[in-house]
Amino acid sequence: MARKALKLASWTSMVLAASGVYLYSNKYLDPNDFGAVRVGRAVATVHLRSARRLCELCCANRGTFIKVGQHLGALDYLLPEEYTSTLKVLHSQAPQSSMQEVRQVIREDLGKEIHDLFMSFDDTPLGAASLAQVHKAVLRDGRMVAVKVQHPKVQAQSSKDILLMEVLVLAVKQLFPEFEFMWLVDEAKKNLPLELDFLNEGRNAEKVAQMLKHFDFLKIPRIYWELSTKRVLLMEFVDGGQVNDRDYMERNKIDVNEISRHLGKIYSEMIFVNGFVHCDPHPGNVLVRKQPGTGKAEIILLDHGLYQVLTEKFRLDYCQLWQSLIQADMKRVKKYSQRLGAGELYPLFACMLTARSWDSVNRGISQAPVTATEDLEIRNNAANYLPQISQLLNHVPRQMLLIFKTNDLLRGIEVALGTRASASSFLNMSRCCIRALAEHRKRNTCSFFRRTQISFCEAFHLWQISLHELILRVQGLRLASWLLALLCWLFPTPH
Repeated sequence: MARKALKLASWTSMVLAASGVYLYSNKYLDPNDFGAVRVGRAVATVHLRSARRLCELCCANRGTFIKVGQHLGALDYLLPEEYTSTLKVLHSQAPQSSMQEVRQVIREDLGKEIHDLFMSFDDTPLGAASLAQVHKAVLRDGRMVAVKVQHPKVQAQSSKDILLMEVLVLAVKQLFPEFEFMWLVDEAKKNLPLELDFLNEGRNAEKVAQMLKHFDFLKIPRIYWELSTKRVLLMEFVDGGQVNDRDYMERNKIDVNEISRHLGKIYSEMIFVNGFVHCDPHPGNVLVRKQPGTGKAEIILLDHGLYQVLTEKFRLDYCQLWQSLIQADMKRVKKYSQRLGAGELYPLFACMLTARSWDSVNRGISQAPVTATEDLEIRNNAANYLPQISQLLNHVPRQMLLIFKTNDLLRGIEVALGTRASASSFLNMSRCCIRALAEHRKRNTCSFFRRTQISFCEAFHLWQISLHELILRVQGLRLASWLLALLCWLFPTPH
């Protein structure tokens, strides 16, 4: 009963916090009455206190609650810094299961004790997340492995968490009719069982490794099926630093811009070309390292439990929408936003997808770099549109919800790396959109001449993008040389 009461308090706290932000943002309180500086300090103090309480509640209730906390902790571009910095610990330092519980799960699923299976097994986990924790171990044949072990009570707790979520969402609906959050419950019901099946995760890992095998900068750890079950997953051990750890990258001489470009290529290929999307790229699941032997930067993608399979119609409409956004073709932005379920809220939909202001969307998101002023404007105005956002999320196709989440997490990584203003991500997206649309057109024509024409247009557009990218690099080098010459002139080196 005490645990149920705590969970009820947790969800009630989240509801009240959201309501408080909503009321505050809608001028029930006027911060100018107290003075901007004073109010700013007071709000920061309240944010920090609330964030710590939310983190404690997530840790106490575990499971579904930690997944919510992980997502919130990655929204650097949207939420106050007090929340994101406090909740970031949930990416890899969530509450742990005891070794006794770990031994019990392995014994029940593999039928043997740890000492019978492994030459060594580290008691301290490499990381702990919402559903499982990972231990480093050495098999009897000398292979070094990562052993992912599900928290023993998470299966039973998750169904209760979802039921409690459903009750609270219905209660919120009664209090605030303009909020539509039932989509959140529907998604949790659909996705949690898939994430709790580690055999499904292993299959996803092998599928995406095959799809993206042409990327030599991507590493998907190999699965050892002979010692894997629904609650235990054995993988090749691969070490690295978290993708948002700039200090690690500086120590290991890894270029953050190169990592950002590589990550953009991986996800553009998944979304626009393959329609098979890894939907949990929080920093604990994306590692970076120098490749052994070559010394090149490499991205290690972990936790393949949650994938979104996009229908061809959705994927092609999404391609057309992003092409329209990059080209600032507002008629087509409206057309394809409405085809994706946005209705008359298409301006808000475009802003949510790009995390840019409507003014920037109109000018062209690839032309106008992100500024600190624009980021602040988005943060400050987000709460004003909560009813419209909830309405929009309730009407778009279910596939779009995980795409939104994926975009949020990737954007958070870009903010942490300081690469969000880079044009390279738009160039990679354009390439993938052009390839995907050309492939669709070629599949749907019987004319050899027409297929040749489509291939020629595709090659020409890809060449245009490569030329544009080359020009940007030359301009960057020229600017760098000018700056260097200026510094040498201002501060001449004494002979």
